[in-house]
Amino acid sequence: MLNPFRLLKDFNTKDHKPGFGALDILKYIGPGLLVTVGFTDPGNWAANIAAGSGYGYTLLWIVTLSTIMLIVLQHNVAHLGIATGYCLAEAAVIYINPKISKPILSFAVLASVATSLAEILGGAIALQMLFNVPIKIGALLVTIFVIIMLFTNSYRKIEKWIIGFVSLIGLAFLYEMFLVDVDWVKAGISCVKPSIPEGSMLLLMSVLGAVVMPHNLFLHSEIIQSRQWNLEEEKVINKQMKFEFADTLFSMIIGWAINSAMIIMAAATFFNGTKVYELQQAKSLLDPLFGTNASGASVFFAVALLFSGIASSITSAMAGGSIVSGMFKEPYNIKDSHSRTGILVSLLGALLIVFFIGDPFKGLVLSQVFLSIQLPFTVITQVYLTSSKKVMGKYANSRFLIVILSVIAIVVTYLNFKLLFDIIFR
Repeated sequence: MLNPFRLLKDFNTKDHKPGFGALDILKYIGPGLLVTVGFTDPGNWAANIAAGSGYGYTLLWIVTLSTIMLIVLQHNVAHLGIATGYCLAEAAVIYINPKISKPILSFAVLASVATSLAEILGGAIALQMLFNVPIKIGALLVTIFVIIMLFTNSYRKIEKWIIGFVSLIGLAFLYEMFLVDVDWVKAGISCVKPSIPEGSMLLLMSVLGAVVMPHNLFLHSEIIQSRQWNLEEEKVINKQMKFEFADTLFSMIIGWAINSAMIIMAAATFFNGTKVYELQQAKSLLDPLFGTNASGASVFFAVALLFSGIASSITSAMAGGSIVSGMFKEPYNIKDSHSRTGILVSLLGALLIVFFIGDPFKGLVLSQVFLSIQLPFTVITQVYLTSSKKVMGKYANSRFLIVILSVIAIVVTYLNFKLLFDIIFR
């Protein structure tokens, strides 16, 4: 089970036992929040704003469903990392036939590229809003900055500031819901009542792909091991898993609230009115917070978007590095050539696509659709591994959890087939 030879040089792993008091749980909060940054990224902003402006509150249910699935999936994949010492990519290569695992992981690398595409585009749009920098030049600047931050590990010095500012924009959206005229009854019903309006399938899949992101499953199984404490003892492993669940649940609920708030604000601001064709228009979502000071809303929105793009570019690139290094049965290590190759493929591949995109906003939305198409392959791989006693030992999924995970896989697969059907026959 546990891999005793794993060296997480990049994570400053400590070999000691954790305390089990309330304060120790607070100290453990972290990996989940880093994952949350990934699904409150520019791609989410675009998908949520498009959903709210085009269909009002109707698609709120997919955020709720996606978040429930996300909690189950992220909790499950974190258990894989804790119980085995392997990330999802390593475990796939070790325990699955290479003829199957290598194509799946290669597809996952492309998903990392699609994620980085949304993040880099978001940062570039922000630079255009702030300094009138052309999109392509802005994308190049964001890419260079992120590569430097990752390769020098200096991003850790501003990581908390980035997460803090992205959280601030989330709080702004949440606060604003009480400043505008929201039909709370309709919004509440829409959060739990499934509905697929005519022509909404592409956006629905975009929202799903923006919340349940394949790269986050790979990333969480890797970074959860930065909190390892002498996992040779069963008692310690069990406590670690409980701490991880608290971290995941807390972080995912925050993400659900922020994403829902974005759709609600977009519905209240744009639905049956202004059609949103570019992310720059969405700065008016902050007008209720800034009153008549439109420039203040624009600057705040753009700076938050820039920080969001940088933060999520870092996590998507780390996921790419984790996947590629895992393909060689190695842990993520920024000093290792395979991890660096994964980072560069993720970021430079995305940058190359930016230079061929005519409509940045549409590019953001379509990148999320690609993630949702790749998602079933990652989910099925994860369910197979975490259900195997050969892989997980006594920590393998229970029958009940296997059923829940299988239902999630079926739902995701069904939605993807429906999307393809709609595209082909309509």
